[in-house]
Amino acid sequence: MTFSICVHETYETEDGECHDRFGVAVTTRLPGVGALCPFVGEHGAIATQSLVNVELGERCLEYLEDGLAIDDALEALLNTDDGAPQRQIHGVDREGTFAFSGGECVDWFGHIEGDHFTVAGNMLTGEDVLEATVANYEANAVHETVDRSSGPGGVCADVETDPLAKRLIDALAAGDLEGGDKREELTVQSAAVVVETTEDHDWVPPYNDLRVDATETPIADLRATYDLAMAGYEDTLARYSEAFEADSL
Repeated sequence: MTFSICVHETYETEDGECHDRFGVAVTTRLPGVGALCPFVGEHGAIATQSLVNVELGERCLEYLEDGLAIDDALEALLNTDDGAPQRQIHGVDREGTFAFSGGECVDWFGHIEGDHFTVAGNMLTGEDVLEATVANYEANAVHETVDRSSGPGGVCADVETDPLAKRLIDALAAGDLEGGDKREELTVQSAAVVVETTEDHDWVPPYNDLRVDATETPIADLRATYDLAMAGYEDTLARYSEAFEADSL
């Protein structure tokens, strides 16, 4: 199912606390990709595609929560999966990355692993789709080496940047401009972005979990949805901030 990017970033909040965030963005020439491909939690991010096996994403998140490393978790799951040659799965946790493309995926297929991100795709026009996705993300990435010796929060640098969800959508757009999914006869498409963070919010930002399930312009529509969600979030905080602060729930 076309191409996706998984990332892990560390960042510092205004009160000086260090946090982790994980995200996945994906697009394909089929409807409803957001219901099948991205799996994100406070311990990692996974994308399952090609011949999708949703259980791989669900169980991997459980393994990460139990303390297993991303590579050990996904290798263990693939070893018991009879459909592994047709799978493509990749992801990140706090310490590492993992990417797998089965030999029976449809050309062009492949993946790229970076220090804190993975990108993978199948049925693409070529490798340059992934390379453009990587280049766009790396130009705007945030990840500081964290010294956690001082405690669980660690110490990291404060870096001003756009929200991760926006930057992931931009990375998808860069890959799509290079050709994206090669199945031009399929006009109904979809896209999704999901971000989780260890930071607490009075109201969880709605722009961190967005899907466009059926459209002919998925990335443009996802970006427009993001812009509206961001504007709505800011308006809501301005109007109801006192209520959020007073709400014990």
